[in-house]
Amino acid sequence: MKSVLVFCGSSTGNNLKLIEEVKLLARLLAENNIRLIYGGGNVGLMGIIASEMLANNGKVLGVIPEFLRFKETGDLPLTENVIVNSMHERKAYMCDQADYVITLPGGFGTMDEMFEMLTWLQLNLHAKPIGILNFEGFYDPLLSQLDQMLANGFLRPSNRELLINATNITDLLVTLLATKLEPNDSWFRDRDLS
Repeated sequence: MKSVLVFCGSSTGNNLKLIEEVKLLARLLAENNIRLIYGGGNVGLMGIIASEMLANNGKVLGVIPEFLRFKETGDLPLTENVIVNSMHERKAYMCDQADYVITLPGGFGTMDEMFEMLTWLQLNLHAKPIGILNFEGFYDPLLSQLDQMLANGFLRPSNRELLINATNITDLLVTLLATKLEPNDSWFRDRDLS
């Protein structure tokens, strides 16, 4: 693992234990010389993970669209800062740079980013393992909804399994490291075209 793309909230939320888990992730990445790729902001969980990475001499790539540049960025001395034109360009650039994807708790933006990465994985546009930190059951309703999609025939079992989940960051990292995906176009070949 060389680079991990982390999606997370531009707010900190109200669970102080989550902030400690995010800091742990940053320390583990830095200690193992794994570059953090993230949305480039200095707010919320984004700012916390980037600050903790830098405090531990980690490498950080921030990618931010021009229109958010002065709203979310601060004076963090990132290793590399890339400014793009749009949210779409941001996601594509971050995906291209990453080896793995981790989704932490967040809001609409976090969900948008994660589901786009999952969709691209399902469509065989990349083969990067995607994990979600279900810290203290934060994502239980979402995971239940995915199971509902599976039960109702909108997801195949192989596609439901594309989203790795764990309740703590250590287990999530271990599972991601052990996951090797091969390009797979079965979604195109096996879908019901009726």
